[in-house]
Amino acid sequence: MAFCLIKHKTQILILLFFLWLPVSCASKPLQHPVPLTVPDHFSSSGEAPLPGQWWTHFDDPALIRLIEQALSNNFSLRSAWDRLAQNEAIAQRERAARFPTLELQGGASRTETHGNTGGTLTTGQQSRSFKRYFLGLTTNYELDLWGRISSIQEAAKLDLKASRETLQAAAMTLSAEVAFTWFELTEQQGQLELLEKQQRTNKQVLELVTFRFRHGQVGATDVLQQRQLLESTQGELATAQSREKVLRHQLAVLLGQPPTLLTLEQHTPMKKIPPLPDTGFPAEIIQNRPDIRSAYYKLLAADQDVATAVSNRFPRISLSAQINTSGESVRDLFDNWLTTLAANLVGPLIDGGNRRAEVSRSEAVVNEQLNNYRQAILEALAEVESALVQEEQQRLFISSLEKQLALSQQVLQQTQNNYRQGAADYLRILDVLLTQQALERALLQARREALSFRVNLYRAIGGGWEMTPPAPIYPPQAEFTSHKMAN
Repeated sequence: MAFCLIKHKTQILILLFFLWLPVSCASKPLQHPVPLTVPDHFSSSGEAPLPGQWWTHFDDPALIRLIEQALSNNFSLRSAWDRLAQNEAIAQRERAARFPTLELQGGASRTETHGNTGGTLTTGQQSRSFKRYFLGLTTNYELDLWGRISSIQEAAKLDLKASRETLQAAAMTLSAEVAFTWFELTEQQGQLELLEKQQRTNKQVLELVTFRFRHGQVGATDVLQQRQLLESTQGELATAQSREKVLRHQLAVLLGQPPTLLTLEQHTPMKKIPPLPDTGFPAEIIQNRPDIRSAYYKLLAADQDVATAVSNRFPRISLSAQINTSGESVRDLFDNWLTTLAANLVGPLIDGGNRRAEVSRSEAVVNEQLNNYRQAILEALAEVESALVQEEQQRLFISSLEKQLALSQQVLQQTQNNYRQGAADYLRILDVLLTQQALERALLQARREALSFRVNLYRAIGGGWEMTPPAPIYPPQAEFTSHKMAN
């Protein structure tokens, strides 16, 4: 009887299979067109090789130490590591769907009966108790006829790869932010030294103007104007001190430390710009940039989601088997066995267009990811070219400022000599003094901006380095959870 039932079910499954077969198709990922055409070379390039850890090019031990500390302790980057761990767990979970499941079931029941089950229990009637024990194994396995499970698994793998690249991109961004903040901090420290020097110069000029005023050679207006300049320098000094402290706080946050606990070395002179690196070819940017690689893997994962959506429109066939035993006592469990084998087919007949709409949505997601991929390539090429142009023009700007400053120093020295001899008025020396001090501050700022443009170039070229998960700062999550549950 059982054999006839199984045979009858098999015939039904075969019939339904051929009914669905004409509307079925292979659920393969969509084919991508070539994203776009890239130029053959960049506008300029150097010859210096660029390592993955680009910040070592600056030959700044303090910068190297700060970036290493940030890569280990920054909490935003640690969150990226946690997201990677989540995707690893998802990929492992989806891999498990390719294997059959095996579950163990067991239980016990107790039933009580009375002597008169149809009426009221009277005096003298006895109740009876029955115990029954149950033990069984159940296994299930889905046949991957249309590649649904394979598509889900492949999408999870690609999402995992995209997550790794996103982590690398986050590390690249973090290292650049540390470099930006560090260079700006060194500039502010240099500005403080420069303002203190200019303040001493302004005091010397004030003494000179006061001396001539006392001898009746100049009016009181000259003294007041020089005092106003000295007070203006004091105000700029206070602003620079405030900016320097704010930058320290920002750097501390990047390093994963409270702002007040950050300790830095004494003022480090601003480093010179290293030789221009070899930018390589534009086509290599696609392989070097982690954000572009991440966009590419997301595109492939979206393709697999389309295949999954198409597969969901077709029937699913799963196999199941169960073996169980039961008895009135534990020692009787293995005396009687019951085995069940089954093949199940489930497929959509009428769903109001739900699955078809999901296919359309998944295809639109692929187009979106393809456009994101193209946009990421264009932005990467533009970032490299912009960084090259900015650095080249900044070099010319710095050269011009240096020449202007040299000429301004000569003019100031000659004007001071003329002023001492009474051949020049105070307004002339004031104008020259303001020009020179502004040029000194602008030159320091321009040199820092040149370093920032170089960081932009390094980040735009891409690359990467071997990353290891940071050491845990707090107790493991299991201990933390147990502690919370205990409370």
